[in-house]
Amino acid sequence: MRAPTRGQRVRAEDIYRWGPSWSRRVGWVLDHVWWNTVVHDAENVPASGPVIIASNHTGIIDGPLLHGALPRDSHIIVKQEFFDSPIGFLMTWAGQIPVDRRSGRAALTVARQLLLEGRVVGIFPEGTRGRGDLTSVRAGVAWLAVQTGAPVVPAAILGTRRTGNKRGHVPWPRSRLHVVYGEPINLDTADRTGRQAMATAMTAIGAGMKAHVEHAIELTGVDLPVDSELGLGE
Repeated sequence: MRAPTRGQRVRAEDIYRWGPSWSRRVGWVLDHVWWNTVVHDAENVPASGPVIIASNHTGIIDGPLLHGALPRDSHIIVKQEFFDSPIGFLMTWAGQIPVDRRSGRAALTVARQLLLEGRVVGIFPEGTRGRGDLTSVRAGVAWLAVQTGAPVVPAAILGTRRTGNKRGHVPWPRSRLHVVYGEPINLDTADRTGRQAMATAMTAIGAGMKAHVEHAIELTGVDLPVDSELGLGE
């Protein structure tokens, strides 16, 4: 029998609550010293209480970029392969949440507990790096919103990968990057059953995130990458 992966066996007690207090500052340095990141409308992130930050996903640095651009400490759901890398111990100390993308139940359960504690959780609902246009959104973000009642703040990350760059591309130092926060999406699911509430949440979050990415493109003038048919996006 195959042993459970790290992402499948993670528990809430495994997550260092103090981790984001230092790692967000490292992220800020990466954002504003190593790169040249413009953060738009950070005031849309509630100053207290549970918050779900739901972002599009195009580039390999989106996680740390988002972490450093937030005005509050956050625990971001990150694929477990980063925890298995040489810098995996830093991911653990940073208080981030490993997820097995084949079975994300454990990571979502951990994220739910952190939200119930009034914390900020970041998630990439597309599930993997792609064009970042939100044409496909996984149900995990809706489940978290329904389970906790936390508002969902859409985030659009632009510039971390441009047309012609491979998906593993790391932007050059001082590259101009953008993180744009939208107004919170507050869901009213009190009078609906679990299935109806999930369907309502999925529709509202998917539409809200897609509209926000389009707004962010218009605001910044930076478009999403277009992957060529020659495999540049792999």
